[in-house]
Amino acid sequence: MNKLKKYILLVFVGLVFSSCQQDILDTTSFNNPNPELAFTSPELVQLAVNGVYNAAQIGYYSSTPLSNSARGYVFGAAYFQQNEVRGEDVVNTQAFYQLTYESNYDPTTANNAYYWSDAYRLINRANLVNEGINRAVNNKVISEDQGNIYKGEVLFFRALAHLELLKHFSRPYHLDNGSSMGVPYRTIGVDTEATIEQAMQVGRGTVAEGYEKLFEDLNFAENGLPGNAQRQGINKIGKITKGAAIAIKIRAYLNMRNWSKVIEEYNKLTSMYTLESNPLTVFNNNLTNTESIFSIINTANNNPGVNGALASQFSGRSLIAISPILWNNPLWLKDDKRRSVTDVVSGSRFTRKYKDITTFSDASPIVRFSEMKLAAAEAHARLNNMTSALLLLNEVRNRALETPNTEAYTSSSFSNKEGMIKAILLERRIELSCEGVRWADIHRLINDDIAPTYGIPAKVPNGFPSASSYTIGIPYSGNLTNSIPYTDKRFLWPIPLMTTSVNPLLAGQQNPEW
Repeated sequence: MNKLKKYILLVFVGLVFSSCQQDILDTTSFNNPNPELAFTSPELVQLAVNGVYNAAQIGYYSSTPLSNSARGYVFGAAYFQQNEVRGEDVVNTQAFYQLTYESNYDPTTANNAYYWSDAYRLINRANLVNEGINRAVNNKVISEDQGNIYKGEVLFFRALAHLELLKHFSRPYHLDNGSSMGVPYRTIGVDTEATIEQAMQVGRGTVAEGYEKLFEDLNFAENGLPGNAQRQGINKIGKITKGAAIAIKIRAYLNMRNWSKVIEEYNKLTSMYTLESNPLTVFNNNLTNTESIFSIINTANNNPGVNGALASQFSGRSLIAISPILWNNPLWLKDDKRRSVTDVVSGSRFTRKYKDITTFSDASPIVRFSEMKLAAAEAHARLNNMTSALLLLNEVRNRALETPNTEAYTSSSFSNKEGMIKAILLERRIELSCEGVRWADIHRLINDDIAPTYGIPAKVPNGFPSASSYTIGIPYSGNLTNSIPYTDKRFLWPIPLMTTSVNPLLAGQQNPEW
């Protein structure tokens, strides 16, 4: 195999069977040079599936995965940080994600390049394990029902990773009705010269084609997976369930502006989850609460480390502050309980949702029921179902209010649906602050008819905002960076040079002007 193909194989395979977890809480090394053996017993099949969770939790920040370069890619801290610092509701305080924050990246920028490559490592691991599960079922190693559960888990990750890539490397669905370039949707495992050749022929396709394929994966996952009532203990949240597949479908339909499908999918969740009466409970008990739909488990022995764990990045090292733009918003009430989950460092406000700065055991909250309620509220409001929208909005917001009897929204709070929708979107920013959701909303709201975004927003300059810049109820009026319109090439990340330099097809499908 020549050097080029070896490099591609390295990028695609990404340690498919190393560092798999014996169970969700107990890490066991599983370095088997023969992937066929990974599917010859029920225990080994389980190990391989747990390895997909591991790939979602911990990626690499180096072209040599065996070096000591484990980071929180894609769905460790990198997911939360990258999606937040692309928006205006946080301030990057130091150099860690400064290039992303200031949109000064290029095709060689490591934070973005390894976001791409680690996403595809996760996808490739999911594909290889999916194929192995099929062999295990065919060989009667595991039952078909158990195989469908395992396949549901790995196909969920395949869909989630592709959706994440579409959000950064492709235009919003609604701008072109899905006809613009998407990302390569990988469905075969790459571990041989022949499969490398197959993978090299898979181009970007369209955004719509990507969505069609991810819905196929998520529908399979929904049908094959158990509900959270069938999972036990922390596995109700730390293992993928039917509800998790439904929740990611809701995100995708929200991006497509398919409001009726958002509501249809949300209605499936109402018998599975309930909101905590206090919004702070979720982060005090992040694996045993009633509203977390899916979170990736971290433990003292298995986490992305000081350079990739949520508590390290947001709390211990104070790398990302809450922006005065959000903190000062007059519609975020002064006595809102969610303001108390913050702390002051060098005058700046920081979230304390992620608490364990010693062993980094906070679970990564991929999706919560409160987000789904707000998605359904927005969909109802868009369809002029104002009573339903108000009810859902208040269910999320009221539990954070000191005196909901007087502070809750009423039907007279909004003169039209535009006001209601803007309140729902603000509530998403407050409720889901520092949870990796902001860029998705900016991306899907480009040129919206009611609450438009126009590109990368103006932000507080990189560094620690001063204490004087934080004044509750007084809109921030300090210095801001220049906004960047969505027509600028920087709105989309470039496909990394390490990919285009070895893949002529993708080199010819690079994002415009890069």
